[in-house]
Amino acid sequence: MNAAKRQAIFERLRAANPAPTTELEYATPFQLLVAVILSAQATDKSVNLATRRLFADAPTPETMAALGEAGLETYINRIGLYRNKAKNVIATCRQLLEKHGGDVPRDRESLEALPGVGRKTANVVLNTAFGEPTIAVDTHIFRVANRIGLAPGKTPLAVEQKLLKVVPAEFRHDAHHWLILHGRYICKARKPECGRCLIVDLCEYKEKTCGDDVMIPMPKPIVSTEK
Repeated sequence: MNAAKRQAIFERLRAANPAPTTELEYATPFQLLVAVILSAQATDKSVNLATRRLFADAPTPETMAALGEAGLETYINRIGLYRNKAKNVIATCRQLLEKHGGDVPRDRESLEALPGVGRKTANVVLNTAFGEPTIAVDTHIFRVANRIGLAPGKTPLAVEQKLLKVVPAEFRHDAHHWLILHGRYICKARKPECGRCLIVDLCEYKEKTCGDDVMIPMPKPIVSTEK
């Protein structure tokens, strides 16, 4: 995909949603961190249902650590893998208190040292809580980047590195959110809704569909001005 297409894609996504953000509900960087840990292999909706009550009762590392694993499980037991997540969240709370004065660190190395926090979670926190231009590649972004030809790659890290290289700087902070939302609601895994897609003429997916059987012809390529 050439630079002109990439620019046009993000201009349209920005016009449709000028201030995108996560659908996880939170009030502080700590609450965002917990919500993202809980969201692994779970929907944002299920996490929000659990954290509304959890964050009302235990909004800080101190109060959440005081719940203990068993206490935390009573709030999150409808979320997949809740026992392991409770173990990681309580351990993370204790580590935040012991090593960071109860604050969420703002550097990748310290974030990834927390139990239950990998590169994707660290990227979400750095981007959404602290405004860093990181791109967290989840299943939606991985699919969209490969499917539409934006940043093909065989692994999430490869896709992340390519996106950081090819996404224009002016869009880099919000690209993570636009691509997740596009993948979640339009460019779905089993059946992309090409008929509702605002970048359908820019996308390079060869099997575009509109409705059940109508194929949308591939658009003529945009010629890049890059030398």
